[in-house]
Amino acid sequence: MAERRPEELLADLRVDIDRIDAAMHELLIERSAIIDTLIAIKAKQGGGSAFRPGREASMMRAMALRHKGLLPLETVEGIWRIIIATFTYVQSNYSVHADVAAGDAAMRDSVRFHFGFTVPFIIHHGPAAVIAGVAASEGDLGMVRIEGGPSGAAWWSDLAGENAPKIIARLPFVERPDHPAGMPIFVISKPLAEAAARDVLIRAVVIDRWREPIHGALSALGVEVLGSAAEGMGLSLLVATPGDVTIEALRNAFTGAGVGDIRIHEAGSHAARFDFPTHRAALPPA
Repeated sequence: MAERRPEELLADLRVDIDRIDAAMHELLIERSAIIDTLIAIKAKQGGGSAFRPGREASMMRAMALRHKGLLPLETVEGIWRIIIATFTYVQSNYSVHADVAAGDAAMRDSVRFHFGFTVPFIIHHGPAAVIAGVAASEGDLGMVRIEGGPSGAAWWSDLAGENAPKIIARLPFVERPDHPAGMPIFVISKPLAEAAARDVLIRAVVIDRWREPIHGALSALGVEVLGSAAEGMGLSLLVATPGDVTIEALRNAFTGAGVGDIRIHEAGSHAARFDFPTHRAALPPA
């Protein structure tokens, strides 16, 4: 049997690529048909939010852990993010409000990486404007830098209150040092009646002043202080607590550190952080 020429082998490979491309397109069409059915079922049930931050985080983690081959992980992650965000948009149109006060480029990269170009992008200057935009919308999302906001401003105070917007996710879902859109970001929406991820609880705490024993008391509970700013005559803190740390336990930690007057409000929650290199290294050998 004669050896096949390189150009013949290349032609066969191109046929395979075309076949795979067509199959991927057909799968997207099939996914779209399922979304049509999902929309109809939800309409009969009275609607409901199309956002499922816990499910999205789980999907992205599974994708990262099973990925292999030459294709960069960020390419696969970006494709999946656009698919998820766009099909969510198809279910219920929404816009993304983003704070660009600290610079447009990094935030724009994050918005487009996680939500693509189909979802409208609305620019704001400061987290307070983002939160107000989400509050005034039918079902939009907001994006703020975790360390964002004007210096000295407790922007998270606008998340207090049962009906106020809340943090529902932390991006990126797959964290790693070389992430092309790796700036830590909180996603904000109106409160989710269901599907909220509760691995990490975000709380706003107002006390009279900082005391040195507070650091040790919070560390013992696994609590991380994400931000601090003056609020009235006191100090406002934004803290992240493990999902099983109750408000009572948090209050007791502050009381034990010598704090008297304490006000605690829930500001939202998100899925547990997923550090890809660490989790990848923990996998058993193939």
